Amino acid sequence: MTTPPAPLQRLLVGTYPTSGEPGSGEGIWSVDLDLRTGELSGARQLVEVASPSFLALHPDGTTVVAVSETEQGRVSTFALSDDGLALTSSASTGGADPCHLVVDERDVWVANYSSGSLAALTMTAAGTLGGALATFAHSGSGPVRERQRGPHAHYVQAVGGRFLWVSDLGTDEVRRYRRTATPGVLVADGVALALPPGTGPRHVALGEDGTAFVVGELDSRVHVVRVEPDGSATPLGSVPACVTAPTEAGSFPSHLALSADGRRLCVAVRGPDVLATFAVERDDEGQPVLRHLADSPLGVVWPRHLAVLAAHPSETVADGAPGSEGLAAGDLVVVAGQTSGEVAVLRVDRATGRAVQVSSVAVPAPACVLPV
Repeated sequence: MTTPPAPLQRLLVGTYPTSGEPGSGEGIWSVDLDLRTGELSGARQLVEVASPSFLALHPDGTTVVAVSETEQGRVSTFALSDDGLALTSSASTGGADPCHLVVDERDVWVANYSSGSLAALTMTAAGTLGGALATFAHSGSGPVRERQRGPHAHYVQAVGGRFLWVSDLGTDEVRRYRRTATPGVLVADGVALALPPGTGPRHVALGEDGTAFVVGELDSRVHVVRVEPDGSATPLGSVPACVTAPTEAGSFPSHLALSADGRRLCVAVRGPDVLATFAVERDDEGQPVLRHLADSPLGVVWPRHLAVLAAHPSETVADGAPGSEGLAAGDLVVVAGQTSGEVAVLRVDRATGRAVQVSSVAVPAPACVLPV
């Protein structure tokens, strides 16, 4: 019997510069992931672009949108094909050091970190930037003086179809914006969630049941909230982002993501360089709670971003993977190890949360992993 070809998932990897002045190299890379074994292969640079630290895929499936995290921030669109990426448009973000974006059929929203602002741009039917730009400046500060002297927009999340959330690491708030029927037009709508001083809200994971998880980079905690119909959030509690002790570098969670079934939450924590896994459960009153399952060494240094993928049903643990004995089939987590210069794949046991690395590949200063 002929063995069917391995199911391959294509991944795009955004990177930071590894040398030279800010904004120089590297670019966007492509890597193939075998969903059965977790093996990575075919790593190659597709295009050079200044500091593309975050990528998003347009709903058309053929347009990739990337920030350039530079002092004069830019956002660019690329046509995706089997052969690679081709630049199709580029525009200013109206701010400094854009670090995150989201995109839908008509709009692009960008978080400008250093200038503490949200940018709204429009998309054309052809998947290019339409040219309209609006910016919304945040204000405020926090008690961690070296990180919170001013606002730092870090993440954008569409909520409920009508609203946007923007997590602001500098002001300990999640700002709320209301979408209008006009492309590119938003209305600033106050604060959706005020977090304890010194939280440093970084990224958000949104569940399908109206639960959201906000990770604090500065307090190293995961905050559980309920999304209300008006786009606000009600705090429900928080838990440590991991149980592993901080290193001399500290303990700074970066990205968090839910499994496809919404039952597990994965958090990458820099410093200890671990993957923390949690079971998403309900208490006696039906409120969502997180139960810590495991902290697992990632095998990479300074994990900036991760993507959680459901492995192929016929998945097998790679032969010889350290600690793989008795590890049940589970999710695949792809991690960008920024400082160690590698993208790694871990297999996470769905019951225990324990993870082991099954493969890795060298990519310079990876910052973001995007399945396409």
